[in-house]
Amino acid sequence: MSKRTLMTTLSAVLVAAAALTAAAPARATPGSGGRPLTDIRIAGHFDLLAGQQPENVALLPDGTAYVTFAGAHQVARITPRGATRILATLPAPADDGVHTPVLGFALTTGIVRSADGTVYVLYATGTSDLTGLWRIRPGQDPQRIAALPADGLPNGLALDERGKRLYITDSVLGTVWTVPVTGGTPTAWSTAPELASTGFLGANGAKVHNGALWVSNLDRGTLLRIPVLPGNRAGAPQTRASGLVGIDDFAFTGHGNQVLAALNGPNEVVRIWPDGASTTLLDAADGLQGPTSIALHHDHVYVLSAAYATKTDPNLLRARFNGRR
Repeated sequence: MSKRTLMTTLSAVLVAAAALTAAAPARATPGSGGRPLTDIRIAGHFDLLAGQQPENVALLPDGTAYVTFAGAHQVARITPRGATRILATLPAPADDGVHTPVLGFALTTGIVRSADGTVYVLYATGTSDLTGLWRIRPGQDPQRIAALPADGLPNGLALDERGKRLYITDSVLGTVWTVPVTGGTPTAWSTAPELASTGFLGANGAKVHNGALWVSNLDRGTLLRIPVLPGNRAGAPQTRASGLVGIDDFAFTGHGNQVLAALNGPNEVVRIWPDGASTTLLDAADGLQGPTSIALHHDHVYVLSAAYATKTDPNLLRARFNGRR
């Protein structure tokens, strides 16, 4: 599949997703409570035709960003000054990923980085030989360390550094998998109905926070909290926010359970308060092009846009954040 065809396919499926979720009661209120972001600017632009559509991000302590480029099957390093260098390219499937569920193309998705510098990446190809969790270490070729079902779509990736364990959301199978950081056979950690899709993509972003795994569901427009019980058992999901049409990835701000979330289809970034209410902070007027992921470094916010639907300018937006405003 060519890059141009890939973009056309993504545009079509995102439009379909927006139609599926349009009935959800949007709770984001533009301008409500003021805008706590200043110094908003586009800090980097990516090559759309080369498949450099940023899907997910992991930040280093110095503010360097490790980013997955979905269509290019790549992991890139982006410095605080905006310079981009490709760290690794995953092998392309023999069929070009046409059997990847729902999307019909192979793509790199979730990414995390451990304290020892190891990078973990998810890859969805629709083939049993490549779909799964991959490990990237400096000076070494990427290595798949856990196979995942070829009929699924591994998407969100979260690291429990203390428990030395990774959690993986599958947006098609409605499952959260868990696997040790050393790799091995994944275990289905949760298959709760709240994780399922309603026709496009379900469980999406994932973060470990305060004794729980938090998961977004794109189709249902929800943010879920799943307690991690003794023995690494999954508790019953708790819906912490709803009406978040097109929610993709998200990040905690450092102020309790306050969250910043990327709403891909609506082209917005919202702040979600602990009571579930949400406020729009950024939109297309700020340069968003279908935001997919968010990260915070001290008082700076990084927002990655993949331009799946706009097909114009995949980019990195940076802004200064005052979480108490």
